[in-house]
Amino acid sequence: MDYKKSNINTIKEYYKTNVSEGLDKEQITAYREKYGSNVFQEAKQKSTFQKLLKHMLEVMNLVLIIVSVPAFYLSLETDNFTKPIVILLIVIINVIVAHLQEERAETALSALKKLSAPNSTVIRSGKLSTIPSEELVVGDLIQLNAGEQVGADVRLLSANSLQVDESSLTGESEAIEKDASREIYENVPLGDQVNMVFSGTNVLNGTAKGIVVATGMKSQMGQIAQLLEDQVKGKTPLQKRIDSLAKRLAAIAFGAGAVIFLVNLLHGGIPFSENMMTAVILGIAAVPETLPVIVTLSLVYGVENMAYKKAIIRNIPAVETLGNASVIASDKTGTLTQNQMTIQRLWVQGEDIWQKDQLSDKEKDLIYKFGLVSNATAVQEGGKWETHGDPTETAIINFLITHNFYQPDEDPERLLELPFDSTRKKMTVVVPNESGGYLVITKGAFDRLVPEHFKEAHDIHDTFAENALRVLALSYKVIDEIPEDHQLLEEGQTFLGIIGMIDPPRPESKRAVAEARNAGIIPVMITGDHALTAKAIAQELDIYREGDLVVDGITLSNMSDDELKENIEKISVYARVSPEDKLRIVKAWQDKKHIVAMTGDGVNDAPSLRAADVGTAMGIAGTEVAKNASDIILADDNFATIVSAIAEGRRVYINIKRTIYYLLSANIAEILIMLIGAIIGWGLPLTGMQLLYINVLADGIPGFGLSRETSDKYIMNKPPIDVNESLFSRGVSQRIFTSSTTFIIISLIGFYIGYFVEIPGSTPSLQLGQSMTFLVLALASTYHIFNARSNDSIFQDGLYSNKTIFWTTVISLGTTFLFTLTPLRTFIDVIPLTATHWLIALLLSLLIFVVIEIEKYFIKKSKKTFLA
Repeated sequence: MDYKKSNINTIKEYYKTNVSEGLDKEQITAYREKYGSNVFQEAKQKSTFQKLLKHMLEVMNLVLIIVSVPAFYLSLETDNFTKPIVILLIVIINVIVAHLQEERAETALSALKKLSAPNSTVIRSGKLSTIPSEELVVGDLIQLNAGEQVGADVRLLSANSLQVDESSLTGESEAIEKDASREIYENVPLGDQVNMVFSGTNVLNGTAKGIVVATGMKSQMGQIAQLLEDQVKGKTPLQKRIDSLAKRLAAIAFGAGAVIFLVNLLHGGIPFSENMMTAVILGIAAVPETLPVIVTLSLVYGVENMAYKKAIIRNIPAVETLGNASVIASDKTGTLTQNQMTIQRLWVQGEDIWQKDQLSDKEKDLIYKFGLVSNATAVQEGGKWETHGDPTETAIINFLITHNFYQPDEDPERLLELPFDSTRKKMTVVVPNESGGYLVITKGAFDRLVPEHFKEAHDIHDTFAENALRVLALSYKVIDEIPEDHQLLEEGQTFLGIIGMIDPPRPESKRAVAEARNAGIIPVMITGDHALTAKAIAQELDIYREGDLVVDGITLSNMSDDELKENIEKISVYARVSPEDKLRIVKAWQDKKHIVAMTGDGVNDAPSLRAADVGTAMGIAGTEVAKNASDIILADDNFATIVSAIAEGRRVYINIKRTIYYLLSANIAEILIMLIGAIIGWGLPLTGMQLLYINVLADGIPGFGLSRETSDKYIMNKPPIDVNESLFSRGVSQRIFTSSTTFIIISLIGFYIGYFVEIPGSTPSLQLGQSMTFLVLALASTYHIFNARSNDSIFQDGLYSNKTIFWTTVISLGTTFLFTLTPLRTFIDVIPLTATHWLIALLLSLLIFVVIEIEKYFIKKSKKTFLA
């Protein structure tokens, strides 16, 4: 049954509700059994063990676990378990870091439950009683009073000056005036269903009686809870890219292991255990063990930077995802606008429209009278005025304050008030008149105060409306005595003028939208406000452009998914939309291969916040439900903060690509060095412990510094990263090829010298060759961190501009010298080297600078974009 359109008598008959007695005990029991309890259901959460197991089975960790099994078995022969222990420690660290990164309370539904009213007033079996709201059943006769929270969805039987705050459902802070007698014959948005009130909303004014028509998961809040549960957050684009990289590395590792195993078989005479150990070593060489930790540290540093910019990150991978956002679907009220109604124009009969000029005496008189008939108040604290009250009335008080004639202590005493109600749509006060008698002032809806024949006033009103201004009119009269029939006060008045108000855009929003467009990001407005208001604000901010479409919720619900996808790129403004509509919008953009950042503050935004690639909730105006469903919380509720955070996210992504370039250059070189050595019959140029040392300490420690590398000033002049773009795009693969080739050549030269060349003071041997290979590659891969920082020459970047990289490099080099010059060398299978060997190794390792500097010169000359 569509309760908003159904006749109230039909609803009473359907539920057999007696409008004076309410339900009896038998009906209550039967309805609870038939329609369910007034509670939200919650899906079972995964256990900590299940979450840890999921991370352990990630491809990169899986490769290391598989490698550790034969390593452990082979260690039984030597009674040296260092290798498998180190490998498993790396896996444990990776799993713990990933788990801590993911482990955040999934409390969105719990917060939603808290919105359920604790108690409700019902009439049952002729008695008025207060019960826990979870005991409400469909058909219950419920009473509502100011200050209460609605416990279920209710069709109104009667309402007296009822005003309800539905901001949690609609996103709009303006109170909704309810009308129990209103008959609705067509589908209208939630905010226009004035004969209904909904679970979780708040009664601000008035009283009402109604019939409960939906409870639990069937209520509007329950439907949102179900949508929320249905949204499963998938892996971020970065996580998918890392997974793809891990699979490639696994294929390379096992492929290389198979090749080298076959080569050793063909050579013959190599024991099985040694052959198997070689395959294990190649597995170690293939995996950049520190990559998951460095990626996480890059994200964590991004979290810290975003916090300084008022963006609080709840889900760490969202840092990078936001940097790649190609669509920002933003709420209007409070995010793009100031969330404060402001008088933009006013008009006094017989004068020109006031906009920003000095006020004339008549204009001052108009706004002064508006102040007298307003209930909003203001107090001065610390030199600043704080206003309290209805948004439209606080706009009047703020206007008075701004123009320096707000003096409440000097206002005449209010003798009588006829409060605003939804039937009259006006409010009247009576105050003493300065020249004697009484001054009657009425403010209210234009059509209730201005005669039809007053053409000039109607033309001015239409001008205001075309600019999406909310119009209030004012009329007055002077009387000698207050009549006993107070309704007579509102008759025979003189129309004085009107004011036009709107919630204006934030000053910084227009700049932020321009910056987003410059960065290739599409801004879209999704709001619960009316289409005309939404379009006016969007047009002023350059979100709406000529030729764009404005679509309201009813039009959108009549569109098929295919029609929406076809038109999605033409629609820049959505108005009066439902939670289901917002979900459809997000998913339609995602189907177009866009990365969507969605902002919102209400309960109605929660499902789409969770479904979006990056859900962004408002920290000030946002509900706990929205915050808990989001990835990011804006501490200042500001659209400009999102754009600023996108720049930080792009920096993080570029640094992750730099890290991959840096680490894989050495990893790929290690695999090929081992393969070449085996294929040409030289044996293994590196041992397993040497490979672990290089991967974890030599290039692993300096790699941490890349997380703190700054971005260039043109970062927001580039288009966002395509969702399907590879980590190896934009020249990364080319630069890895150059670096890896250099590492291979200089390492094999070092190996050849140590293994085959006679140098005074030493005897060539396999172990000496391995020691030389290790030293050359360990030093070169450590130095390479300075090459990986940017496309600029190291002479331009300097060695000390990134202090973290400088000192981690010093630590890494110091550790390498410690392990090669002291008895600790036995742990990494290194033997003492002569001064000549040291000199050769140092010179070979420095060649990486020469080669990469030449490459950078040609990159600059070609004017191509690399890494970024």
